[in-house]
Amino acid sequence: MGMDLGDVPLKMQKVLEFVKADVATVRTGRATPALVENLVINAYGGTAPMKVVELAQVSTPDSQSLVIAPYDQSIIGDIRRDIIAANIGLTPVLDNAVIRIAVPALTEERRMEYVKMLHKKLEDGRVKIRQTRHDRMQELKRAAEEGELNEDDRKRLEEELQKLTDKMMEEIEEMGRAKEAELLRI
Repeated sequence: MGMDLGDVPLKMQKVLEFVKADVATVRTGRATPALVENLVINAYGGTAPMKVVELAQVSTPDSQSLVIAPYDQSIIGDIRRDIIAANIGLTPVLDNAVIRIAVPALTEERRMEYVKMLHKKLEDGRVKIRQTRHDRMQELKRAAEEGELNEDDRKRLEEELQKLTDKMMEEIEEMGRAKEAELLRI
């Protein structure tokens, strides 16, 4: 039974998914369902916390507006209330059977704030990836010191781990580049 990278690829994949979801919440000047669809709504008197996307159809009739059409009209107020409570700078307005949200274009200043916020979220992701890599390196080192792992295998695994880490970092960079382009596009 040779050693391998264990749960490292899975852990790193989870970090990537987290960063992706986190980055999606950063406002750009364009309306996109990702701005609201993962917000948690305490529907039905708080007995059923569910995401907007599970409770309603979210659409973007144009680049500056979102329309949320609840599958169940009785919770339209819950959805509106919790979008306001999420404090993401969007104002949901009831319009008959739907909630309308105007997504204002970003001022230059806001845009730069969001770019900063984006970089912080990306850095948090990089830190988690490096931490996962570091933990596994320590395990490999320990296994080698205790004779469970020969030098060649240790070297090979460390190289694999580094390759995986580089790949994950590149994916985070890519996410950042795409989002930043979106942020800076007027």
